[in-house]
Amino acid sequence: MNISIISVGKLKEKYLKLGIDEYLKRLGPYAKVEIIEVPDEKAPETLSDQEMIMVKNAEGERILAKIGQDVHVIAMAIEGKAVSSEDLAKNLDQLATYGKSKVAFVIGGSLGLSDAVMKRANEKISFGKITYPHQLMKLVLVEQIYRAFRINRGEPYHK
Repeated sequence: MNISIISVGKLKEKYLKLGIDEYLKRLGPYAKVEIIEVPDEKAPETLSDQEMIMVKNAEGERILAKIGQDVHVIAMAIEGKAVSSEDLAKNLDQLATYGKSKVAFVIGGSLGLSDAVMKRANEKISFGKITYPHQLMKLVLVEQIYRAFRINRGEPYHK
């Protein structure tokens, strides 16, 4: 399985990079996983509704440019379907079973994902109602993907 995690913004925090690199290394035997970062749109601290849409649209175009036609897209969205680790494992297993070998998880910037990205998504999932900084979400997501593969293989993993 080829998994991409496409996110807005460059990861700068060393402690997050170290965590992500550790899980990417652990994922090596299970799947090819790559992190794709697209630039965030520069914007002032306070924005009008129209300016927010413009920022999300610009970031959305950059995200969509990284997604091929044959890719199953999973948008990480607070309004998405809440999933457990077991749900995610089952979902990835079913995608692999039915020949969906290319999967992209998409993480938006601080304003979220554009309507165009949400329309392109095959599904929308959420890890709960709390808001994560999008940089931290990368680490949480890559850990959950690793956990999903361990669950699917019946291998031990702390609960």
